[in-house]
Amino acid sequence: MSTTPFLVASGVGHDHRTPAGPVGALDGVDLVADRGELVVVHGASGSGKSTLLQVLGGLVRPSRGTVLLDGVPLARSSEAELLALRRDRVAFVFQDFRLLPELSAAENVEVPLRIARTDPAERDDRVRAVLADVGLADHAAQRPDQLSGGQQQRVGVARAVVGRPGLLLADEPTAQLDSVTSAGIVDLIARLVERDGLTAVVTSSDDAFAERATRIVELPDR
Repeated sequence: MSTTPFLVASGVGHDHRTPAGPVGALDGVDLVADRGELVVVHGASGSGKSTLLQVLGGLVRPSRGTVLLDGVPLARSSEAELLALRRDRVAFVFQDFRLLPELSAAENVEVPLRIARTDPAERDDRVRAVLADVGLADHAAQRPDQLSGGQQQRVGVARAVVGRPGLLLADEPTAQLDSVTSAGIVDLIARLVERDGLTAVVTSSDDAFAERATRIVELPDR
């Protein structure tokens, strides 16, 4: 078994380009995460938490520093390689759910498998299994507007993990939920990390996430 951390970010910084010139969004961030770890990122609004997740997931190339995902330097990867990485190895969970409103819960979950051209029979089996895993087996046919906020976020988590990624990136996944519903999402993500060996990096000010974290990263105010 490899002893190399699954995710390593060293001295990561990023500047947003604006008409007035570059604006610093992130600077000098170090982060290490092994397989099966839940890393929670804290920071005030504007500290660069969302930008950090975009960099770690290969959506944004850092202006400075390096990111290694399972030993692969993302900065040296081509756009095609980054696209394949995001399709096969990295998954995102968003604060605002980002479900397709015209699709059922099951259809939303199966979108990554359709993109990956998974065999239809396997696709159906995996969608059923993951919906059961997040407690929504009886809600597969319902559209997002027929689900509560917590149920919608569970669909979002199911969609993220149905492709069996190595890295789960979640941006304030409980910010729009009440405390009871939030606790359920925290438990769900922590359980998936522990059971499936996922590496998860979560931005959150929710104390419940901090209590379940194996590492906490603090971003300075900007």
